[in-house]
Amino acid sequence: MTETLAAAPETTEAGAAPKRLFIKTYGCQMNVYDSGRMADVLRPLGYAPTDTAADADFVILNTCHIREKAAEKVYSELGKLREMRDLRVAAGGARMTIAVAGCVAQAEGEEIMRRQPAVDLVVGPQAYHQLPELLTRTARARGERIGADFAPHEKFDALRVPRGVEGVTAFLTVQEGCDKFCSFCVVPYTRGAEWSRPVADVLAEARALAERGVREVTLLGQNVNAYDGEGADGKPSTLARLAYALGEIPGLDRIRYTTSHPNDMSDDLIAAHGELEALMPWLHLPVQSGSDRILRLMNRKHGRTKYIELVERIREARPDLALSGDFIVGFPGETEADFEQTMDLVRRVTYAGAFSFMYSPRPGTPAATMAGQVPDAVSRARLHALQALLTEQQIAFNTAQAGRTLPVLFERKGRHPGQAVGRSPYLQSVHVDDADHLVGRIVPVEIERGQQNSLTGRLINMEGASLMQRDAARRAIGTL
Repeated sequence: MTETLAAAPETTEAGAAPKRLFIKTYGCQMNVYDSGRMADVLRPLGYAPTDTAADADFVILNTCHIREKAAEKVYSELGKLREMRDLRVAAGGARMTIAVAGCVAQAEGEEIMRRQPAVDLVVGPQAYHQLPELLTRTARARGERIGADFAPHEKFDALRVPRGVEGVTAFLTVQEGCDKFCSFCVVPYTRGAEWSRPVADVLAEARALAERGVREVTLLGQNVNAYDGEGADGKPSTLARLAYALGEIPGLDRIRYTTSHPNDMSDDLIAAHGELEALMPWLHLPVQSGSDRILRLMNRKHGRTKYIELVERIREARPDLALSGDFIVGFPGETEADFEQTMDLVRRVTYAGAFSFMYSPRPGTPAATMAGQVPDAVSRARLHALQALLTEQQIAFNTAQAGRTLPVLFERKGRHPGQAVGRSPYLQSVHVDDADHLVGRIVPVEIERGQQNSLTGRLINMEGASLMQRDAARRAIGTL
C-alpha cells in the first residue's frame, strides 16, 4: 500500500481558496497511475493536495482487491474517516466528502454503500472521468452516486487534461483488463476485458510527459504485453512496435513495462529487448508456480517447461537482462512435491527480484471453492523458505554489480547533504555522494557495493580516469 498525493495546483481561480484533496492508494502501480489521473480531473475544480486526511475536503480511497482482507481494511479506514468527519462537523467545520475508488469499489459497490453510509461516492476503475460530475451531483444531494461501469475508451477519452507530474519518471497506462481468468484472480471481474489504448493517444501522452522533463516511462497494463492498440494504419499494433515508436520521442530515454503474461511474450517483443536501446534490461514475468499440476489448477495456460524455455530465448536476445517474478504458495491442493518444483524453478531461472505471497481466497473466483485448501501454518512455512531463496538471489545479483559502470538516472536528492538517488537499468536504487546537482540526468556511475535493496556508487572523474574507465563510462550512457 502507498499513500499518493497526486499532483494538483496550489492555487485556483482568483479569490477562491483551494479545496484540499487526499488520495490513499492501495496496491499496484496502475492504481498509482489512476490516483494521479483522478487528481488531474479534479484539478480544474480547484483541488490541491494535502498530506493528511484530517485536512482534506475530499478523501479518496483508491482500493485494491488482490491482497487478503482488502475489503475489511477499507471498511476499517472508512470508519476512521466517518469519525473524523463527524468531529469536524460538530466543531463547525466543512463537511468532508468521502469516495471509494478502485477494484474493491468495482466488486462491492452496492455493499460499500449499504455497510458504510458515510461514503458519498463509489467509483470503479473505468469511471474516474465521471468524478467531477459525480462530485457535483453529490454536493447538490441528487443524482446517482455509483459509477462502476466498464467503458475504458470513455475513461481515457475524458482524461485528456494535462497530467500533473513531478520528477523524471512516470507511469503510463496503455492496456487495461484481463482475459486470462486465472482461477485465483479477481482482475477480469473488477477491470473487465482486455482493452488497449490507440497508439496515437499513448504517444501523445508520452510526448507531453517528455516535454515536462520525464526521462523514463513505465508502461502499465494488467497484461501489458497483450497490447494491441490501433496503429496509424488502422490495424492492431503490438507492444514491441509501440516501444519502438516511444523510443523515437526526444528526451524519452528509458522504457519499461509491467505486468507481463508468459503467453503474450511475442517474438517481436523478445527481439526488441535485444535491439531497442531505450528498453531497459529488466523484465517482470510472473510464473506463480513451478508445478505443472498447480499451473493447470491456476488456469495459467502455460507449463514450467514453456516458461523456462521462454526465459532462455529472452536471455539469448538480451544476455544482461534481469528477471523479476510473482509467486503464490499454498494454492489449493499444493503438496510438498509441488512446492519443491517451485523452488527448483527459482534455482534454475534465478531472479533479481520477486513478489511472493501466501494464497488467500477471493470471493467469486474458482479457487475459493476448490478442495484441498492448505493450512496457513504450512503456507507460511513455504513462503518463508521461498522468500529466503529469492532474497539470496537478489543479494547475489546486487553484490555482483560492484565494479561495473552503470548509467544511472538521478531522480531526487538523497537524505544526506550532496547525495542523490537514482535508478540503474535494473531498477535498483543507487546512492551517490556529491551528485545532487545531477538530478534529471543520466550519468555513468561506478558501483562500489551492492546491498539487498540498493547499490552505492561514485561518480567517475573523466579527467583522471583510465582509458578503460572512460570506455566503460561511454558505453554506460550509450555513446559507443
